[in-house]
Amino acid sequence: MKAASAAETPLASGAAFARLPVTLLAAAAAAALMATAWRYGYFGDELYFLAAGKRLTWGYADQPPVLPLLAWAMDSLAPGNVFVFRLPAVLATAAGVVFTGLIAYEMGGDRRAQTRAAAAYAICGQFLGSGHYLATSTIDPALWALVGWLLVRWMRTRDDTLLLWLGVATAVALNVKLLIATFWVAAGVAILVFGPRDLLRKPKLWFGAGIAALSLVPTLWWQAANGWPQLEMGDVIAHEATGGWSGRAGFLPALLTGAGLGIGVIGVLYGLWVLLFSPRMRQFRFLGWTAVVVIALFILTGGRYYYAAGMFAFLWAGAAVHFGQVKPSAWFRWIPTWPVFLLSTLYTLPYALPVWPATWLAEGRDVPRPAYALEEIGWPDLARSVADAYERLPPEQRARTTLVTAGYWQAGALDRYGADYGLPAAYSPSRGFWYFGHPPETADTMLFIGPDPARLRHSFTDARIVSRVDNALGVRNVSRGMPIWLVTGRTESWASAWPGLREFRV
Repeated sequence: MKAASAAETPLASGAAFARLPVTLLAAAAAAALMATAWRYGYFGDELYFLAAGKRLTWGYADQPPVLPLLAWAMDSLAPGNVFVFRLPAVLATAAGVVFTGLIAYEMGGDRRAQTRAAAAYAICGQFLGSGHYLATSTIDPALWALVGWLLVRWMRTRDDTLLLWLGVATAVALNVKLLIATFWVAAGVAILVFGPRDLLRKPKLWFGAGIAALSLVPTLWWQAANGWPQLEMGDVIAHEATGGWSGRAGFLPALLTGAGLGIGVIGVLYGLWVLLFSPRMRQFRFLGWTAVVVIALFILTGGRYYYAAGMFAFLWAGAAVHFGQVKPSAWFRWIPTWPVFLLSTLYTLPYALPVWPATWLAEGRDVPRPAYALEEIGWPDLARSVADAYERLPPEQRARTTLVTAGYWQAGALDRYGADYGLPAAYSPSRGFWYFGHPPETADTMLFIGPDPARLRHSFTDARIVSRVDNALGVRNVSRGMPIWLVTGRTESWASAWPGLREFRV
């Protein structure tokens, strides 16, 4: 494939980057996220990241090290401050808006095209919703957008130094989540078939690939030393995904819904069509087929639908650029697009961000709300409920009692709030928490927080419910009403029992 001609480049045609509107869109998305970042409380996964950040290492059972490192850094900066904790998520979402505008610019889009593409990212329900939390699903799509911008910028400028930066960006993405490897597998195949094949002959591309590969050595070493738990975790996710809305049958509907009803889903579908079939976008055809292969790979391997959301930035940019290039009929030319964006925004916000008072959730009002809003409420109350049960134990028994939870969310909550109530350290055999260690051998009594301690019965002789978890608002979430068991009569050491208790399914 030949390089883009001078006439095809945005700089040659007089186009400029729409700095002001794109910046305003990024700032608006950041403002919406910051205005709601403090509401409710930590999400269950965030509590796990906090716990992992206190135990920094080169790898974890379910992820590379960047998210726990970020959690540790933000909590060290402002301990216990959920607003500060979520600032990296806010910045990543805002950066994704900017990178999407830049992709449209590099594709040859004018200021309107750049603004439309950036707006699609700014009002996307998937990205606003995940941007409320510090999670891999927030940071990863922004890094995909960064990779996409560097790639299409190289296509316009042929500046091979950009290929080194591609390697650096990929290295960071790999250490957030390994999903970017799927993008490069798909892109490699698409480039071989559709071009630009000269990219694959660039030494700096492979030098950048070496940087990315070397960045993975520490986490791969950790995985090898611990029996490759990430592979087991992948099997569990595939099993979970194929059984629900995000399963293979529901993958595409869920992915399109996440793009945002209205302008988001229209932009994704239109963008995919123009990148695959439009002669005007021929030089970017490999990106359309990359999206197809990425989606196909995640469906075949049982990945979660939002794994493929990193492709949205390319598709929205392609749609916006092509829309600006076509010659619409006179009546269509006068239809403004801003009302469509406004209506999409008004529809998206209450489903993506916690805009309602927490008491409304307790009252069971039928209002639109984020999928995980209920799981941000009541974590300090969980610790208080456990502390009440703990304090009722005789002093001599408390000294020999440990805390074990069935789920890693509950363990993270006790790890964060337990000390405030005078509780001992908490442990859990759930997912990555199992790798944080087992209870001390001096603990022959246990308070178990979970539905049923059945898997512990071979190591203890007696278990009875002594209390239940509650929260002050009475919000009906996963933890409310969860039994607190007193488990006694230990029959084997923790070192012997712990390996058989590991559980990746929740």
